[in-house]
Amino acid sequence: MSIDKLKILIVGSGGREHAVGWKVKQSLRAGDIFFAPGNAGTAKLGTNIEIKATDISGLLAFVQKNEIDLTLALPDDPLALGIVDEFQKTGLRIWGPTKAAARLEWSKAFSKNFMSEHELPTAKFAIFNNLPQAKEYVENEILPIVIKASGLALGKGVVICETKEEALQTLEDIFIKKVFGDAGQEIVVEKFMAGPEISIHAFSDGINYKMFPPSQDHKKIGDNDTGPNTGGMGTIAPLPFVSNELINEIEKKIVSKTISAMSDSKTPFAGILYPGLMLTKDGPKILEYNARFGDPETQVYMRLLETDILDIFDACIDGKLNNLEIKWKDSFAANVVLASGGYPGNYEKGKIISGIEDAEAQNDVVVFHAGTKVAEGPESSRRKEIMTNGGRVLGVSAIGHSLEEALQKAYKAVEKISFEGMQYRKDIGKSALLLKK
Repeated sequence: MSIDKLKILIVGSGGREHAVGWKVKQSLRAGDIFFAPGNAGTAKLGTNIEIKATDISGLLAFVQKNEIDLTLALPDDPLALGIVDEFQKTGLRIWGPTKAAARLEWSKAFSKNFMSEHELPTAKFAIFNNLPQAKEYVENEILPIVIKASGLALGKGVVICETKEEALQTLEDIFIKKVFGDAGQEIVVEKFMAGPEISIHAFSDGINYKMFPPSQDHKKIGDNDTGPNTGGMGTIAPLPFVSNELINEIEKKIVSKTISAMSDSKTPFAGILYPGLMLTKDGPKILEYNARFGDPETQVYMRLLETDILDIFDACIDGKLNNLEIKWKDSFAANVVLASGGYPGNYEKGKIISGIEDAEAQNDVVVFHAGTKVAEGPESSRRKEIMTNGGRVLGVSAIGHSLEEALQKAYKAVEKISFEGMQYRKDIGKSALLLKK
């Protein structure tokens, strides 16, 4: 019996999109795969097209002209712009939450009010859209406090302030210097929460949901969680220090409650619900919601997922997730991010990368591309060279029977890769192994 092959468009250009594309490619139902705009890694899986992820009308025209069967809306920006709504209006098949559902991510003010209204566990907070009131509030708060841009800020719109001077300076940076642009027009100031931070993901069709294994990202640029926040410097999954009892508590008190509340609010959430959680002494609490796959969490999840991912996307779109059993490998996965020098601040692009093939020749290793592109130039020798083209450049992933083994394989592969200014954390998974003991 012949299988109908699907023409698929994956929106985005990062490590998440490469990883999802890598998994999609393994499906017997996958036909031609297109990436908008993609990177040097996605170009090996399908065809990159020069349309930005935020060009909704351009993406819509491409899908209609090329008779694309399924679009996967993966980054936060197009979801916030309502790509799913626009595609659904014209009867096109697209996976991801609507603009109203994705508001859980693109407005931290909305999501904090939502948590409060539905008695979901989170930190005490206040919301401001002007500097004087925010300053007055901060003057009377116990330190440290956390100041967040309400809008989307590439995962970097969060500042933990240890002193009053730092807090007041952060407020001025956001409201006067506009360091987060429009994302900082409204801010959330919240009580600092202590404990290990973990990432929880769940597929949802709007009513039903299926949990992923727990994972942990490493947000700070430097070892031992030092320096500024980044989009994420490395991930591990599952987590040896998170018990089944804790997962059940998270599912009951956070995931199930959120999906139900969104459905009851007439904004059903279909796609990936990803709450970032802090495991406090008072139990798990929500740091923030994300309305899409995490990056670099996706890179470890795609290494562990056994079920055909196209079957999962279909079940989410068709409201049939309850009928599908999702299977995960009985293994551990690790992903180490290699970043450009200067990231998360200013960095240079166009550095030649060497050693990717040598890294992938290692046992159980897959290198996912993020900020990369194929070198341009008339010389034939340059045609296959890969260059840096972003802050986070590559994700070196590995799987193993234990977390220690997965990390060992990933770091061994990292040693094969080099480019000018390359930086990475040497301690991915270290705190998890200590917590396990």
